[in-house]
Amino acid sequence: MNTNMPSIVIVGRPNVGKSTLFNRLTGTRRSIVTNEPGITRDRIYGRANWEGRAFEVVDTGGIVPEQNAGIPGEILRQAYMAIESAARVVQVVDGRVGPTAVDAELAQLLRRAGKPPVLAVNKVDSPQHVDLAAQFYELGGEVFPISAEHGFGIDDLLDAVTQDFPKGEQAEAERYVNIAIIGRPNVGKSTLLNRLAGAERAIVSPEPGTTRDAVDTVVERHGKKYCFLDTAGIRRMGKTKLVAEKLSVIMARQHLERADVAVLLVDGAVGVTSHDATIASYAEQSGRSVIIAVNKWDLALEAAREKAEREKQHGGKGAGGNPEKLLADYEPMVRGKLKFLSYAPVVFLSALTGERIEKLFTLIDRVAEARQRRISTGALNRWLANVDLDRGTSPASRKVKIYYVTQAMVAPPTFVLFTNQTKPLHFSYQRFLENRLRAAFDFTGTPIRFTQRLKKRERPEGEKREMRPEGKRAPRHSEKRGSEKHRGKHKRPSKKRGGR
Repeated sequence: MNTNMPSIVIVGRPNVGKSTLFNRLTGTRRSIVTNEPGITRDRIYGRANWEGRAFEVVDTGGIVPEQNAGIPGEILRQAYMAIESAARVVQVVDGRVGPTAVDAELAQLLRRAGKPPVLAVNKVDSPQHVDLAAQFYELGGEVFPISAEHGFGIDDLLDAVTQDFPKGEQAEAERYVNIAIIGRPNVGKSTLLNRLAGAERAIVSPEPGTTRDAVDTVVERHGKKYCFLDTAGIRRMGKTKLVAEKLSVIMARQHLERADVAVLLVDGAVGVTSHDATIASYAEQSGRSVIIAVNKWDLALEAAREKAEREKQHGGKGAGGNPEKLLADYEPMVRGKLKFLSYAPVVFLSALTGERIEKLFTLIDRVAEARQRRISTGALNRWLANVDLDRGTSPASRKVKIYYVTQAMVAPPTFVLFTNQTKPLHFSYQRFLENRLRAAFDFTGTPIRFTQRLKKRERPEGEKREMRPEGKRAPRHSEKRGSEKHRGKHKRPSKKRGGR
């Protein structure tokens, strides 16, 4: 969300093409688009530019004014929050269906709020169907026939809604630390986003799978800016039934690629599951830095205190209520389930109460810095000189020698090894080198990659390459056989006819 740019908020009832129009204006595929109504729920922000005028575009969920309970009510409240700060409001309607009572009620609500809408009559796919827009003049205001899918009429719409926006050179996008909040459904990702943002930025509901689109939120703290990305809960593919759920899982993994740091949120009341480990592997394989955040820590502490009280009543020590002892006991359990993330820091927090949230910000700063850390070639080779390479285990036939090492890139840190090996080093030997490297330099939370410059394979002694005169080539196998036949070397002896 950018407060320095004017914003255009797209509203309308469900399944009229709001997300398609958002994707058209921003030139992205941020919002999920399907034929299923009610896909978008949270506010989705994007940037656009038209004729030198930069502005922000906000996609909202489908609004049904009379439904004020549950998720539809939360969608309505999220839309109102976006409308309050809007410079212009574009109400999308369906030209094929015609004006409905919900369209009329929504237009009236917007005028009462002091935000008279511009009507975008969608699904007018060609100039021959422009007459479909005439019936919407009864709702009042400006009417523009458009096709969000094919781009028809978009230029006229943008000319009208951006005419009062200031012109100027488009400012370069600010650099943020991008943090993706990932995890299973209903572990508290949206609650954590709202706590970090200090506002109700995403819809929170006990119903699993509430978030479907990725929701970006910029948070400023102590002069630093962070862009938090709340992704949809990643379900097992066999558990996803609706098309929207399948798409949200795919797009959650795609949006993970935009992040620098992934905060893996785990339900502390349930513990680390095999599905948590699978999601963590997505982040590790994509080269994201990782922080393991154990949420609902307040519930775990409460359960521990109750257990301690019961032990005291039965004559026990009741030591389980000590938070520090509980942390010391719980962290090894988390590490044991996520052994491949041994480099990732673990933080215990409560998104609901805000307990230990400051610790999360501290870890994000440290991990983001480690991700961009570059070690000089001289320092790396001094480190290499002090490493006992014989202690690493490798199935290679020849003793491993590393002549030289240099850092090729950051994010994630990648190192090039010059060795005496003709084949890549075994993963166990690479892990040995990684552990030694982490002990010498701070790469907290970030994966480390190694690439190798292999030695060319030497020819065995006595094997000499056949030298041929310049301009001549070796005869082909077929040519050899042909020449031999011509000379009669392979001529079959003819059978003599007649008796013995």
